[in-house]
Amino acid sequence: MSDPKEPVPLELGVYAQEPSDPQITGIEVIALILTVIWLGAVALFYFGISGAPGSAGGGVTLAMTFLAILMPIALIWVAASAARTARVMRDEARRLQSSIDAMRAAYVVDQQRVSPDIKPDMVRKLEEIAAAQRSTDVKLATFTSMRAQGVVSEDRAAVAPAPADEHQASLGLGTPAEALKAPISVADFVRALNFPENEHDKEGFRTLRRALEDRSTERLVRASQDVLTLLSQDGIYMDDLRPDRARPEIWRKFAAGERGRAVAPLGGIHDRSSLALAAGRMKQDPVFRDAVHHFLRQFDHTFLEFEKGASDEEISRLAESRTARAFMLLGRVTGTFD
Repeated sequence: MSDPKEPVPLELGVYAQEPSDPQITGIEVIALILTVIWLGAVALFYFGISGAPGSAGGGVTLAMTFLAILMPIALIWVAASAARTARVMRDEARRLQSSIDAMRAAYVVDQQRVSPDIKPDMVRKLEEIAAAQRSTDVKLATFTSMRAQGVVSEDRAAVAPAPADEHQASLGLGTPAEALKAPISVADFVRALNFPENEHDKEGFRTLRRALEDRSTERLVRASQDVLTLLSQDGIYMDDLRPDRARPEIWRKFAAGERGRAVAPLGGIHDRSSLALAAGRMKQDPVFRDAVHHFLRQFDHTFLEFEKGASDEEISRLAESRTARAFMLLGRVTGTFD
């Protein structure tokens, strides 16, 4: 027994029999009335006014007379037939549309009944495949890094401390204030470049504040904040991008100063709408253009220092950050990887 809340085909009109059209409709009645009126007018003209028609004029005159009488009648019934055909076609079109709507409704009902059981499984499997691929890439990078460099601690400095400014305020003994703080660690640096996930990400905000307090990373973080904010105004969000992963050695070539085809895999962003929007704004918005060039310079300078002591695993993790994705997108727009 079907669910009473779900429509069945008969209720939707798919198999319902259409009522038959009446043999005589208003169109035929009107045509018949017009025919009678015309014949009455003809009879009144010939018999009431002119008298009975004679044989004067011969057969040609008689033929013309009958043609003049029958032609309007034929036109009346031709028009009636055309009107009836048009009405039938409209009815057929309406029935066809009703059948299509009914079939669509039945299909939607079936999909709603089946989808809750199928779609979550498919989505879950796809997510598991993506997670396994990411895990494999990270493990491979870790294995390569361990073979080449051995196990290193993430507590070491991510970027070499920047030299102190001559005009910067210092303590009484002449030691700069920043020199008393430990440089930001690799783990905190990578986490800061990805920015907090949401307003409840306390660890993300802690690492972000830590990166903003470190002179060696503060400029890159602020530049990244600026471009990410400007990109979001056009609906471009880094979480929506799925770039092709470049191997750590490609990133190291970029840090070594290579450009062009040698580092082309770094431009792994293929989202056409994001590329078109960013390229269009680069041409039209000078503020956006200046922010992009400033960001690319800061990323280039900071990554150069980061790469010197980073393992392949750490470079792979940094490449997954929102800042790195913005670099891939904007670097491709500006032709850095061409």
